[in-house]
Amino acid sequence: MPGYDAAARQRRVAEPAKRAGAELSASSRGDFQRDRARVLHSYAFRRLADKTQVVVPGEDDFPRTRLTHSLEVAQIGREIGSALGCDADVVDAAGLAHDIGHPPFGHNGEDALDPVAAPCGGFEGNAQTLRVLTRLEAKLVHPSGEPAGLNLTRAALDATCKYPWPRRAGDRKYGVYEADLPAFAWMRAGAPPGQRCLEAQVMDWADDVDYSVHDVEDGVHAGLIRLASVDATARGHLCQVAAEQYSPRSADELAPVLDELLDLPTLRDLAGYDGSYLAQAAAKRATSELTGRFAGAAVHATRAKYGDEPMSRYEADLVVPAAIAAECALLKAMATYYVVRRPGSAQRQAGERRLLQELVDAVSSGAPGTLDRALAPRWELAASDSDRLRVVIDQVAQLTDSAARAWHARLVRPR
Repeated sequence: MPGYDAAARQRRVAEPAKRAGAELSASSRGDFQRDRARVLHSYAFRRLADKTQVVVPGEDDFPRTRLTHSLEVAQIGREIGSALGCDADVVDAAGLAHDIGHPPFGHNGEDALDPVAAPCGGFEGNAQTLRVLTRLEAKLVHPSGEPAGLNLTRAALDATCKYPWPRRAGDRKYGVYEADLPAFAWMRAGAPPGQRCLEAQVMDWADDVDYSVHDVEDGVHAGLIRLASVDATARGHLCQVAAEQYSPRSADELAPVLDELLDLPTLRDLAGYDGSYLAQAAAKRATSELTGRFAGAAVHATRAKYGDEPMSRYEADLVVPAAIAAECALLKAMATYYVVRRPGSAQRQAGERRLLQELVDAVSSGAPGTLDRALAPRWELAASDSDRLRVVIDQVAQLTDSAARAWHARLVRPR
């Protein structure tokens, strides 16, 4: 496919030939198809089934976890990317992998691990994703004996990188720890500094679309979001949350956008949601229409700027109309206001943060005996306390929500 040269298809570590007849299957698959399969079949991807998205796993009869969210992001991104001329498997692989480094308890887990990981450079889910893909996930061993992670192609790995820079003062979002700069430098070879490739931009927008649309759907189904009761006071709060967290527009500027958004027939149909078959059908229609609205607007605007030729890598930037970005921000604010910040959430989240921080202390105190067999040798070979702490953070971050609670119960003495 045009735009994906030998450098884009290159893997960091040369791989041995397949054995026992498996080479017949391998020869029929493209490089990027293999990337997608590697992510899909990884242990880290499987663990996402028990990691929090917004509604905590177990609180609903059909929960949306990090796993289902990642599958949805991959599907939305694949369609947007295909419409623009990107390789669909590159965008798909990035969508599947984009949250693979997230710790237990969602973004709350990030907030818990960042301060305790300060001596080794902090914690950030996107930087952890790069670490998982290039170092922690078992697939290939470097000739030196070092783990090589999934050994994805440069294009697929670059497509997962939302924030292609190391930690900067005052910036909470970044894409690489200092310890992983060699892999990052290889991935970014030839790329404009600080610029995301088109596939990463498509994945990031697909992530926003899915987060905004489906997390609101979850909130409506769980009875936490009641669109019929979004009065003037609530609208003011929603605009304020959106302005503070998700949009460059002020709350006053967002107010008329919210009015128009809530007046869309697709959302009006959900105002009296009661969980019946007809209500569930209306909810699925709403998610389909909103997803199509947001994805289609980005494709149309990008095509309007760049034309009809296939686009990939650093040939173009995704264009998201400002009004559509504002609508997306307001839906994200709705999930935050009604679900994330609902009564009792602050106490639960504080408990989750305390659990993870105590677990880091317990695993660190008992290491290497408290580490998985795959991580214990790395701890024993570590050259400094900082390096050993990073291994402990890797251990805690890979746990599922349920496993984190079980490990805490086993390793931390009741007070």
